[in-house]
Amino acid sequence: MAAVVAMDTQLMLGVGLIEKDSNGEALWVWCYPSTTASLRNLLLRKCCLTDENKLLHPFVFGQYRRTWFYVTTVEVPDSSVLKKVTHFSIVLTAKDFNPEKYAAFTRILCRIYLKYGSPVKMMESYIAVLTKGICQSEENGSFLSRDFDSRKAYLAGSIKDIVSQFGMETVILHTALMLKKRIVVYHPKIEAVQEFTRTLPALVWHRQDWTILHSYMHLHAEELEGLQMCTGYIAGFVELEVSNRPDLYDVFVNLADSEIAIAPLAKEAMTMGKLHKEIGQLIVQSAEDPEKSDSQVIQDIALKTKEIFTHLAPFSEVSDDGGKVILNVEALKQQRFPPATENFLYHLAAAEQMLKV
Repeated sequence: MAAVVAMDTQLMLGVGLIEKDSNGEALWVWCYPSTTASLRNLLLRKCCLTDENKLLHPFVFGQYRRTWFYVTTVEVPDSSVLKKVTHFSIVLTAKDFNPEKYAAFTRILCRIYLKYGSPVKMMESYIAVLTKGICQSEENGSFLSRDFDSRKAYLAGSIKDIVSQFGMETVILHTALMLKKRIVVYHPKIEAVQEFTRTLPALVWHRQDWTILHSYMHLHAEELEGLQMCTGYIAGFVELEVSNRPDLYDVFVNLADSEIAIAPLAKEAMTMGKLHKEIGQLIVQSAEDPEKSDSQVIQDIALKTKEIFTHLAPFSEVSDDGGKVILNVEALKQQRFPPATENFLYHLAAAEQMLKV
């Protein structure tokens, strides 16, 4: 038990406070421990207090160069001890993807700050969670780290919703993820972007890799530079201008218009054939079954994915230099698969680093 707490508590990296005063200015007020200027600027962009459109986003999350950030923003009621503050954001940075966990904890920190108007009390709770995995208080609520399993965070979105919106075209998203391509998702509402993008990695459940998720991006040079260092990713934007940036994506999802487009340079690798049609039909049938839960749909897709990897097995061999499994391209060609299937299996092997360099 102690080991679980220790492992869990090592995930939090820092806590910060951004305030918007009665003059409409948003500023970093406090953080623990210290943070870099570039991370502070990034989080100011994310917290919605610097936005001109005055829209309040109660909770947003994302990642920047392997640091996850979680931001809860509240309006200050007149009765609060905070007299010159109209809104504030509590920012948590962490090593793990778990929006529900950090939303719950930041809400407690917000209540503490509203009550006492001092970061000291917040810091006490933060340190308690950091060291013991728990903070308790009757009036502000209790928080227990171990109540929030990361697998639950992975399963929190709805695959069925995605399929009901995109139908057979969901197979494009599945193929792009299998081949570790770059997916950009646009919607003017950040909540819609986050809900959709966080669910996509579940289409390739065998990897259980949420590090590919960048659910809240801005077209800002520093952020894009960090993104372009990743081989494949899912990136969410609320700026429509991203549609004019084909250098950023292989697949573009306009969530607002329910449209998916494949970039010209990715068309060859993403050629669809009989195998894709089979996968697409399985995804749609499973998702449309009212008896099936989202996790059962994910299981069905994972089984089909496993089956695809068994196609590769007969043409895979252990390399002479260190036991790495590589694809025998000649053996694959001799099978005379339909061109689209052969093409897909070849690119899948490339994505899995099974090609001889």
